[in-house]
Amino acid sequence: MIVSIIGGTGPQGLGIGERLAIEGVDVIIGSRKEEKALEVVEQAKKDLADYDLSTMKGMANEDAAKEGDVLIITVPLAAQKPTVEGIKEFCKDKIVMDATVPLETAIGGKPFRFIDLMEGSAAERTASILEGTGAKVICAFCNISNSHLANIPEEIDCDCLIAGDDKESKEIAAEIIDKIPGVKTIDTGILEKARIIEKITPLLIGLNIKYKSHYGGLRITGINFD
Repeated sequence: MIVSIIGGTGPQGLGIGERLAIEGVDVIIGSRKEEKALEVVEQAKKDLADYDLSTMKGMANEDAAKEGDVLIITVPLAAQKPTVEGIKEFCKDKIVMDATVPLETAIGGKPFRFIDLMEGSAAERTASILEGTGAKVICAFCNISNSHLANIPEEIDCDCLIAGDDKESKEIAAEIIDKIPGVKTIDTGILEKARIIEKITPLLIGLNIKYKSHYGGLRITGINFD
């Protein structure tokens, strides 16, 4: 199975890619320009020379989407719509995880403030754009900080809340996400739950700022998920 990270040259996408590649997953890092993706992957392999990143390669977003079996979208809100529209033809019947969070930074505001979208959530916006393709959209990776992802080899002390309308697709997504050491995936229900999941992110950002941390995360306790 190939996991393609669309817009994967930023800290979040690259961190996810590195973590998965270390665990032996075939990963493609996508970018608007292939050259940038290739440069970022080459640098990552140098920076993490003690680890085997041979399963990670770089491509343009469109090629990455075409080659990938599962797609993970890791772009800022401002780039979400054009990015998803640009890969739409390659999303047919695929699992598409969306990590986009509607933060006020998209309009020059503060990172701990949320923007309400007409569709209800960023993940629902992606689902709307991909309507008719058979793509199974899942809200995922919204609550795991870039610092956690980059802090290799430390385990990530954080749950990954996901939401989506297709049970089987969420199970496959969870199998991928749970390969990252320390992470436990929790299925919160239908895609509409993304409206809540995405709003947790600015709260965590605000807490990290207030308490001068980079590793604030979320754990759900007291529930037996078996």
